[in-house]
Amino acid sequence: TGSTNMCFLYYSSTSGTLQSGHTPRVGDAHNMASLINFETLPRLMESVLCPEGPELHMMRTWLDRLAPPRMEAERMLGYTSQKLRSFWVSPQRQHGKTLDPEDLLFDVPANSLEFRWVSNAFRTPARDASTYGTVARDRWSRMHLVRIQRIENQEQEEAGNLPYFNSVKNSCEGMGIEFVPGVHTRWLFHGSSAIDSIVSNPIQGFQPLASGSAGASVWGRGTYFARDAEYVASGPFCGAPSPDGTRRMLMCLVTTGMSCAGDPNQNGILPMRREPHRYNSSVDSLASPEIFIVQHPGAAYPAYVLTFAS
Repeated sequence: TGSTNMCFLYYSSTSGTLQSGHTPRVGDAHNMASLINFETLPRLMESVLCPEGPELHMMRTWLDRLAPPRMEAERMLGYTSQKLRSFWVSPQRQHGKTLDPEDLLFDVPANSLEFRWVSNAFRTPARDASTYGTVARDRWSRMHLVRIQRIENQEQEEAGNLPYFNSVKNSCEGMGIEFVPGVHTRWLFHGSSAIDSIVSNPIQGFQPLASGSAGASVWGRGTYFARDAEYVASGPFCGAPSPDGTRRMLMCLVTTGMSCAGDPNQNGILPMRREPHRYNSSVDSLASPEIFIVQHPGAAYPAYVLTFAS
């Protein structure tokens, strides 16, 4: 009954169950306990007064849940693939040429600003303690980032990520929403035992509809990304350590667009926001999301391979 883009239903839902039978996140009961966490109630009150609408205001405040060093690191890296490509050192390549992962990976010098920014994004914990019980903060502070490799996959960026970025931008503008990099695009982390395949695929590194959360559809079908690297490191997502004890994860630039609340029964087609435009991603929490789920292979560009050890 409200005006266009001026309505927002805040809802805290319960996740699906893991294969172990554990429910990792429990939603609100009648007392709406989540309102007292993450400064949610005052943020909701502020959103009512926001000229751009309550939904977009809440999405903007998700960035405020990050610590200042993380926010500064993301700002310097940029929130678009065009900005990311300013760091690239490889020559332009011929389209359709099959390349090994080693041909696409370039070491980021340890004494560079780029290394410092990626390291800060990786190491800096969020302002709020994780709902999922991740690595203890003192243990995480001792985590060592051994190597950062930049992924320079021109064909994946141009044929997969950029067209999707433009389609989401056009969709937002079609709904009367200003598309803002950093609000509708985000730096997120992904763990996988198939990193080489994701890196080398010329167009579609991620296969969302064949994905879940380590074998369980906790928030519905799609490819799962975490706000915090420590969440990825604390679970089984990175696979078994290498013989030298190191593990790897991806740091990705993800076009999340407009996000709705996740649902364990979601089958890969997100609900309509305003016909003919659907939501572009889903999240585990509308107050302070730690998990983002996307349904399109072009939504995420794998930007860095991070090798780490405790």
